[in-house]
Amino acid sequence: MKKGIVIKSTGSHYLVKCGSEAPIACKIKGKFRLDENQSTNPIAVGDHVAFETEINGKTGVISEIFERKNYIIRKSTNLSKQTQILAANIDQTILLVTITLPVTTTVFIDRFLATAEAYNIPAILLFNKIDLYDFQIPEEMKNLMKIYSDIGYRTISLSAEKQENLDEIVELLKNKTTLIAGHSGTGKTTLLNRLEPSLNLKTAKISKAHKTGKHTTTFAEMHSFSFGGYIIDTPGIRGFGLAAMQKEELYHFFREIFEVSKNCKFYNCTHIHEPECAVIDAVEKETIALSRYQSYVNMFLDKEGKYR
Repeated sequence: MKKGIVIKSTGSHYLVKCGSEAPIACKIKGKFRLDENQSTNPIAVGDHVAFETEINGKTGVISEIFERKNYIIRKSTNLSKQTQILAANIDQTILLVTITLPVTTTVFIDRFLATAEAYNIPAILLFNKIDLYDFQIPEEMKNLMKIYSDIGYRTISLSAEKQENLDEIVELLKNKTTLIAGHSGTGKTTLLNRLEPSLNLKTAKISKAHKTGKHTTTFAEMHSFSFGGYIIDTPGIRGFGLAAMQKEELYHFFREIFEVSKNCKFYNCTHIHEPECAVIDAVEKETIALSRYQSYVNMFLDKEGKYR
């Protein structure tokens, strides 16, 4: 019996790293479940597992998953009853955001952040492609960055293509295990190649017709940095459905809404329609950003937990 960490997942096969040995391809023994969720990938990149080497010595069978420190999960948008674990045992997560080519909506950002809050995982927002923007876009980006920095999130603008502000990113990643996520085309792969040129990961151009990215990362995979630390790269995410989250507790995962909610008249206020709601009052006074409140309402009223 050996112990290792899953560094790549294809959904049915896993690459497991055991110390300084070469990674070994493994399959699952039996069926695994996670907190009664129907997961498309019960074993995720970052999982610590026990496995047995098969007779050929080149492949193995995973027999046990060790307890996770944490994980981040989303609901599949095409199969509402199934979930996908993006990564396990991470120190922080980064969401790559672009104002255009492609557009990252505030609803998508807020769903991602709410999920990170729910699993107590620090989240950082990287606003990429600043080299592409004209005068109007930077103002839009600055306003968006201010919304999130005002409520305590780390926000950084950068150009992975032009290698601007990368030193700050290196310091954030050093000696930590980080999940990086975002829509296809936001520049995740380009950023990783700039941070660690030896990775030489495949990139693709944005579709001119649809102004969206093409999937270059097919499966979740963990890479190591020469400066210390690990990055878990994930395929581009089109939508981010909420998993294992009750709508009555949703406001807990919006920092500013949770803080203001203490002043609501009713203890079970939903912050949607009740009188003397401190949250609605704060939105009207613009001390809570309208986009954040709209995301909250969107998520609260979305029975299927799907991204729209």
